[in-house]
Amino acid sequence: MRYFIGILFFSGIFLLLGSDVISQSSENTDYIFKTQNNIDTDTVNTPEKGIDTFFPQTEHQTRWVDSIYNRMTLEEKIGQLFMVAAYSNKDEKHALEIESLIKNQKIGGVIFFQGGPIRQANLTNRFQAVAKVPLFVGIDAEWGLAMRLDSTYAFPWNMTLGAVQDLGLIEQVGKHMAKHSKRMGIHFNFAPVVDVNTNPKNPIIGNRSFGESPENVAEKAIALTRGLQSEGVFATAKHFPGHGDTDKDSHHTLPSVNHSLERMKQVELYPYKKLFKEGLASVMVAHLNVPALESRSGYPSSISKSVVTDLLQEEMKFKGLIFTDALNMKGASNFKSPGEIDLEAFLAGNDILLFPENVPVAVQKFKEAFSSGKLTEKRLEHSVKKVLKYKYNVGLHKYTPIDTQHLIQELNKAEDEALHHKLMENALTVLKNKNDILPIKDIENQKIAYVKLGDDDGAYFVEALKRYADITVVEDTSLSGLQEKLKEFTTVIIGYHKSNATAWKSHNFSTQDLTWLYEIARTNNVILSVFARPYSLMQVQTFENIEGLVLSYQNSKIGQEVTANLIFGSSDANGKLPVSINADFPEGFGISLKNIQRLGFDIPENVGMSSPILTNIDLIAGEVISKKIAPGMQILVARKGKVVYYKSFGYHTYDNLMSVQDSDLYDVASLTKILATLPMVIKDFENQNISLDTKLSELLPVFSDTDKKDITLKEMLTHNAGFLAWIPFYKSTLDSVTGLPSDEIYSNTYSEEFPDQVANNLYIRKGYSDVILQQIAESKLGKKEYKYSDFAFIILKEYLERETGKTLDVLADEAFYKSLGMYRTTYNPLRKFDISEIVPTEKDTYFRHQLLQGHVHDMAAAMQGGVGGQAGLFANALDVAKMMQLYLQKGVYGGKRYFSEKTFDMFNSLYYDLKKNRRGLGFDKPTGNGTGPTCNCVSLESFGHTGFTGTMAWADPQTETIFVFLSNRTFPDSNAPNLLSKENIRSKIQEVISKAIIEE
Repeated sequence: MRYFIGILFFSGIFLLLGSDVISQSSENTDYIFKTQNNIDTDTVNTPEKGIDTFFPQTEHQTRWVDSIYNRMTLEEKIGQLFMVAAYSNKDEKHALEIESLIKNQKIGGVIFFQGGPIRQANLTNRFQAVAKVPLFVGIDAEWGLAMRLDSTYAFPWNMTLGAVQDLGLIEQVGKHMAKHSKRMGIHFNFAPVVDVNTNPKNPIIGNRSFGESPENVAEKAIALTRGLQSEGVFATAKHFPGHGDTDKDSHHTLPSVNHSLERMKQVELYPYKKLFKEGLASVMVAHLNVPALESRSGYPSSISKSVVTDLLQEEMKFKGLIFTDALNMKGASNFKSPGEIDLEAFLAGNDILLFPENVPVAVQKFKEAFSSGKLTEKRLEHSVKKVLKYKYNVGLHKYTPIDTQHLIQELNKAEDEALHHKLMENALTVLKNKNDILPIKDIENQKIAYVKLGDDDGAYFVEALKRYADITVVEDTSLSGLQEKLKEFTTVIIGYHKSNATAWKSHNFSTQDLTWLYEIARTNNVILSVFARPYSLMQVQTFENIEGLVLSYQNSKIGQEVTANLIFGSSDANGKLPVSINADFPEGFGISLKNIQRLGFDIPENVGMSSPILTNIDLIAGEVISKKIAPGMQILVARKGKVVYYKSFGYHTYDNLMSVQDSDLYDVASLTKILATLPMVIKDFENQNISLDTKLSELLPVFSDTDKKDITLKEMLTHNAGFLAWIPFYKSTLDSVTGLPSDEIYSNTYSEEFPDQVANNLYIRKGYSDVILQQIAESKLGKKEYKYSDFAFIILKEYLERETGKTLDVLADEAFYKSLGMYRTTYNPLRKFDISEIVPTEKDTYFRHQLLQGHVHDMAAAMQGGVGGQAGLFANALDVAKMMQLYLQKGVYGGKRYFSEKTFDMFNSLYYDLKKNRRGLGFDKPTGNGTGPTCNCVSLESFGHTGFTGTMAWADPQTETIFVFLSNRTFPDSNAPNLLSKENIRSKIQEVISKAIIEE
């Protein structure tokens, strides 16, 4: 395996290298070395183990290194040993100081600290342009460039990664970080941190460590190193020999490690041994007092020959580059003065002196030592040639400047976000699950509260939780007040949120947080989600009353979102604790959970889709707004059980006063057929109360003596019954003189005689649904061929209500909406929601003569009190998608089976020649030729429906995709031309979805 990785690197990097040293300055001419034509026939020397496993040595490399070295002056050789600190957030004076060191002291490299990517890239180009031998560029990017640079990507901290069991994901982190580094012209990432953090009070390592187990640290470090180095960036393991069991920070003082050599071999040194066999490129030596390795009391390990040469190089056989830790740190600088500390570190065996405080003084010290014989040519040659060899290996013999075009975009790709999402999802660790409280299953029987503890924000967590269920945020200034409010809830989700700004911030519980936690848990069923480092749990004296405990590690947006996914069962739980928490939870502990097939949330790339391609939906939405096809809309795309695109556009109306929110409700019109009536019919069919051959006369006696009595359920659901397309039922209820609703049929106030509301201040006479049914019974019956009609669903609604004694809104809510978490789906939404959350549908000038906002547009449904089988539902796109996901999963959702696969397949089948009738049982289907409701890019297995108000819901089992489009294209005038259909807006979006699928 190690050989294979090495060859990958050779083919990926060396074959890209050209034949010349490329200089940005005429001063470099002396160092140009012309190669021979036989470079491709170089012999690769592959030692048994070590650095050359990843970076093979070639004859051409050797010739190049020797040529450069033999032309160097003493000062130039010494200069190669220094890597100085550079900042892209400082002024011109600082840049000139670095340039001076490059020109006058011939330094070999720079390590960048705080700044921004464009500024750093420009500085890198500037510094490389004046260097004789191109510079090494290094950076501390332990969790990505964002550790030092703004506008760059941050991956999870090592402690979080320590919980991840999939090493392939850790290797991917290394690859992504390496690609970012290469794009920035960086050659060394001073990572991974391989300190085994056995001391919970460690002030400087902590979250930077993979954990307390040497084996876990080694596995994660190897995976990260493979990723980094396979993409051509040198990994640097730190902080040798091990900074994990310290209680002091070497930035401020000299910490001590008081363990025996035998113990250190078993713990601190264990990951290094493993990494060396994998071809680790470099090591950083820490400033530590280690009596077992250095007999001189208080003598820093970074300048100890016993540590750097005897142990690291001779005993452990490390052949790679050796860096000191920063020499400005007090752990070193308190021991010797600038210049002296540098020389001492070099004589101890280090190759590169990091962050020297005074290079000119240090160079002078080196020259004096050389003159006195204390520093030999052999010692100098050993390190300088090693440095040059590494410069060759990363292509610095053919240096090219950094292109800053699109730089920030390329450092923040969708693939990075997708990987981050996977990492956090795999890190989440369930530590307690009493009575299987996780994942929350029976949400129809739950009343759930959220309480925030900690001093950081939990808004993303709340938003994510509300995607699954009706969550109430409960707050109070007093504990007693809070407890009183929580009495009515069955489950309390407590989020403990601490700052995610840096890996070093304190995550300790306050006394009040602990008191409130204990008291809330004592009287409630509690799920505690801890968005903080594992060690924070050591303060919790008892977990006895906490039913569910989830360790989420970091209070990031993604961390909060994936935790909500876990709590409600749309993702698995596989993380294992990287450190021990007192006697309660040992290292390596973690309860595994399987998802229960709820619609979740993810990044497109994680379900085989392209984020950049999906952004074309934004352009189509912009077209809808600009052309006034609709004032606003919600668009949702899901694949493989994950919502990957969910956006709202525009405003409620064309006055642009209220923007559309994801939570807003739209009149979904005929989507009601497959969201309310059809699932109840499927349920009734499943219970064998009806069959496809059941006749209309058996459903409703009013049709017994009509020409419609023998129409079957199959014929009705497939729109093949011969019904008229529509009857304008409302027209016969208007006053023939005024054109307004007749006083005989309507009232402006509610009463027992006029109980059903049609619109604001408008109620219809009791029992008018029977009049509608009678009109259908007496209507003309046509030929039994495909003709879309609302009649079947008006009829089925009446059947279901008479059969059960409950209204359809109650039936659908009890049987589906509550348990599916569709709490933003309802008939007559003004009874449950504020009018500001409901998008207006139209300005009715023909029937109700008012703005319709919260009252259904469909006239027949309005005349049925707002509850129609054909229309009447209001919902947001997410709730619609939940029902579509139930269908896509053929009857299973949230760990519950609603109907059988066989039943669903029957309803999603074609029963007539596709050329004559494309309908399934209740579902609309594609025509197969690109006409109708869909593009020609969906499979014949796909199904869905459209709605008059400008809505669509479509699912495709073949690609496992769901598409939901909600709009109020009927505003302000429902009789205006349907530009949404004319412009094929929904079909165009389907085409984008199809093109976005990059992995079948």
